[in-house]
Amino acid sequence: MSSENGKETEKSIKGIRIRTVSYSMITLSIVLYFVLLYATSRVSKEYDVVVAATNDYIACDEQAALLAEGSNYLTEQIQLYVMTAKPEYVQNYFEEVNVTKRREHALKKLAHYNVHPETHRFLEEALGRSNRLMGREIYAIKLTALSQGADLQEFPEEVQKMPLSHGDKNLSPKELQEKAREMIFGTGYQDAKALIKSNISYFVNEAVRNTSKNQQDSFFKLNETITWSKICLSVLFLLNLITFAMIVLLIIKPLQLYINCIKDEKRLEIIGSYEFKYLALTYNDIYEVKASHEAMLRQRAEHDALTGLINRGAFEQMKQLFTTNPIRLALLIIDVDKFKSVNDTFGHEAGDLILIKVATALKESFRTGDYPARIGGDEFAVIVVDVDENGKEIIKAKVDKINNKLMHPTDGLPPVSLSVGGAFSKRGFIDELYACADRALYEVKENGRCGCRFYEDLEGQKP
Repeated sequence: MSSENGKETEKSIKGIRIRTVSYSMITLSIVLYFVLLYATSRVSKEYDVVVAATNDYIACDEQAALLAEGSNYLTEQIQLYVMTAKPEYVQNYFEEVNVTKRREHALKKLAHYNVHPETHRFLEEALGRSNRLMGREIYAIKLTALSQGADLQEFPEEVQKMPLSHGDKNLSPKELQEKAREMIFGTGYQDAKALIKSNISYFVNEAVRNTSKNQQDSFFKLNETITWSKICLSVLFLLNLITFAMIVLLIIKPLQLYINCIKDEKRLEIIGSYEFKYLALTYNDIYEVKASHEAMLRQRAEHDALTGLINRGAFEQMKQLFTTNPIRLALLIIDVDKFKSVNDTFGHEAGDLILIKVATALKESFRTGDYPARIGGDEFAVIVVDVDENGKEIIKAKVDKINNKLMHPTDGLPPVSLSVGGAFSKRGFIDELYACADRALYEVKENGRCGCRFYEDLEGQKP
């Protein structure tokens, strides 16, 4: 039955289970941990992409500047040579063309940028036009060298192998010089340079725009990933707050309350998590059983087993209580007349029944706030509280009524009577009160028993 009651109690309990909450929090924390781990890796990856895109943007701009710088340098050197015919400018020109190769390096790097194929066509056209323009420049170098009567063996192989047109072979030095200048400074040369520059600019602009777009996309993804990381961290922080609040509400607060209840020896309140509620119900069941056992033991310790009245030990405690609590009271000492003779004649069983009958009569006759007690074998006592000498006749009437009932039994038991001696006190249970009541009891017995007398009736004395 106890097992079934325990199961019914367990089913009736409603509350949050700490185990369920713990598993849920652990699971959610693990999920958030992996989400944050993924977000962190994404942040790192997107950061690398942003750095790469930024580097591409910078490199693209640098290559465009390098391309322009190399192209301008070649133009500058060829124009200086045509103007001055100094061989060092030719040397500078071919060193740039064959060794430094700034244009070629820049164009080669620019060609690797991820742009539309149509955009690459502009770069290819620029390369073709640049090569053709380089042939024009070498031709102008040769014309200038011939106009100055220079030894072509001292010039680079490209100049030596550059063929002259049939018409140019017959030109005078001055005409050769003028034609060379026309080829380098004329509108045809400038238009070719502008067209090459336009093609390269278009390609570079597209490459820069594309790398800039990649950079912006990477920044957007990076910000998005960081935002998700912030959200996860906020959720994790909120989860910690919820966990702390639940620990306080479901564990710490109930524990504090339970400790106070246990210290005060009270039943536990049904609060907190499912486990604590179950613990409280179980403790309260044990508490009720313990209290019941204690009450039973107290009842046995303080009450007479036969009559149910308080026993001699409890009576002594009551005396002590009213000694420190000086209120008006009366003490009655009661003997069952000739009880030994009745007990010897009719047997102990009948004697016990008579004692029970007397105890019942005392309980029924006096108030619930009074204290009837069995203080010996056939000796009883009653502490009547909140009474003075004015209640003497009432008490005598109660005793007379009890004696009338005991002397005229209807239950088959032998007739008996009570001798009662009493004394009043206005100062609680004083030391001489018991002796005074006992003196009054002695007078009743000396004068025929079956009656009630008070100490103040003897010689007018009062305790």
